[in-house]
Amino acid sequence: MLTEPNPAAAELAARLKLPPLMGQLLLNRNLTEAAACAAFLRPSLSSLHDPATLPGLPAASARIAKAIGDKERIVIYGDYDVDGITATAILWHAIRILGGDVGYYIPHRIEEGYGLNSEAIAQIIGEGAKLIVTVDCGITALEPARIARQHGIDLIITDHHQWHEGGSLPDCQAIVHPRVGDGPAYANPNLCGAGVAFKLAWGIGQQMSGAAKVSQTFRQFLIEATALAALGTIADVVPLVGENRVLAHFGLSGLCNSQLIGIQALIASAGLTGQKLDSFHVGFLLAPRLNACGRMGHAQLAVRMLTDAAQAEAYQTANYLETQNRARQALERDIFRQAMEQVEQDGIERDGKRAVVLAAEKWHAGVIGIVASRLVERLCRPALMISLNNGHGQGSGRSIPGFHLSRALQNCSQFLEAHGGHEMAAGLKLATENLPRFREAFYEYAMEHVTPEMMLPQLFLEAEAEIGQISEALVSDMARLGPFGHGNRRPLLCVKGVEIAAEPRVVGKSGEHLQMTVTQGRSRMKCIAFGHASAKDRLGAGTRVDLAVEPCVNEFNGRRSVELEVKDWKEVSSSEW
Repeated sequence: MLTEPNPAAAELAARLKLPPLMGQLLLNRNLTEAAACAAFLRPSLSSLHDPATLPGLPAASARIAKAIGDKERIVIYGDYDVDGITATAILWHAIRILGGDVGYYIPHRIEEGYGLNSEAIAQIIGEGAKLIVTVDCGITALEPARIARQHGIDLIITDHHQWHEGGSLPDCQAIVHPRVGDGPAYANPNLCGAGVAFKLAWGIGQQMSGAAKVSQTFRQFLIEATALAALGTIADVVPLVGENRVLAHFGLSGLCNSQLIGIQALIASAGLTGQKLDSFHVGFLLAPRLNACGRMGHAQLAVRMLTDAAQAEAYQTANYLETQNRARQALERDIFRQAMEQVEQDGIERDGKRAVVLAAEKWHAGVIGIVASRLVERLCRPALMISLNNGHGQGSGRSIPGFHLSRALQNCSQFLEAHGGHEMAAGLKLATENLPRFREAFYEYAMEHVTPEMMLPQLFLEAEAEIGQISEALVSDMARLGPFGHGNRRPLLCVKGVEIAAEPRVVGKSGEHLQMTVTQGRSRMKCIAFGHASAKDRLGAGTRVDLAVEPCVNEFNGRRSVELEVKDWKEVSSSEW
């Protein structure tokens, strides 16, 4: 789908002293005023929202500041994914810097499952905690909150997940959540858990300084903490717009120069030391290593690496995460193969089902969420993967745009023991005997709420361009629209009627990619189509095609050149020239 050209693009670009194409890309992002465009292209930490406007934060930060001053034992109750790990680390460092007595507790993914649990609360209280602060979880923890209240222990919940609308909220000291509260709505409803923790840390710093400005030492920490917040924000796939984009922008810049030993070790284990990092590196290289710890073992190791581990231990842990990640990848491939066999056997595509619900005995519960993501990519419909064990099932799901997964589970909750999550990702627990009825109910809900159009893979082409327009300067300007991710797609351009200049070449270690050169008038440019080697025989010299491309700069042997990364193409007949 190609966006209609906006006649205001050229004038907007001229006011910003940018190429006309950039005007179109900015307008596509609903940026119509030059001042708003300039602010977007030059993100500033000053544009972050006042932490006091986040619901529940003033009461929470005041209580934590009091606990720091009174030397009460504070325990942070985290979660085992990247968002929970980084949120725990942010709050731990903040409280330590401010002089607090703080520890952390991370539940085991397989043995304890997601969220605040009553047994852990009892254990934490027994070990002397006077204040418990959750990060990235707790919004549905009614019983654990009751137990904390019963023991006279203050509980603060910080979360961003969906809760059962119309239901009760936990009875606790404070709930910090961007979408909870009776007052004015928070300006950024899409903060992730690490983002909430960052804003809470900022609020605690203000409480301790007694002013809107924090101390110089703490300000430097907050700037450093944007790196952790960026890891959580990108990994949790929240929209990279507004405040989230600002945190990601500065956090990505800060990752390379981070003074945190754990981040240095993580980057080194991925072979990225000294490189400029973007959202791709976080989403596909760094985050999977952190996640692997929680999926294959215990995420407490990753939290320790990012908090109180000495240098030797941090690097040892990072290397261990690398081996865990490789094991996770092998297991993921095996489960995905089994899942696709079930898809074929169950006739999901043949019968027109608009969702996927798969289950098997003893699938690894730490990996099925990633497999669900791959099923969504392959089948273009919501997918749930359920691991069955001893009469119970633990499931993880991923969705497609327009289908709110958490609400779908709520609609089928009569067949579930527990569920939680948000629009694009969620988890569930059920009794094995309820699986058939749950599957049927979920399929019925999906049939009503997933349209055929939602299941069609689509490419959104933001503008038409000619090869002669695509320069290194334009690629640099386009990069300023990032960080890219959910809610802020990397721009795809349409280049029409180019001619393949010579026979394409198969490249790559396993011969899986296709390299070609295209011409348009007097302009000539190299292209790479990753994973499309099989198309070589269909794209011979002289073939005319329309291309969907991402312009990029290729560096090789000290030379820089602009290339086109081809995402898709359409052959053009001579009558269309």
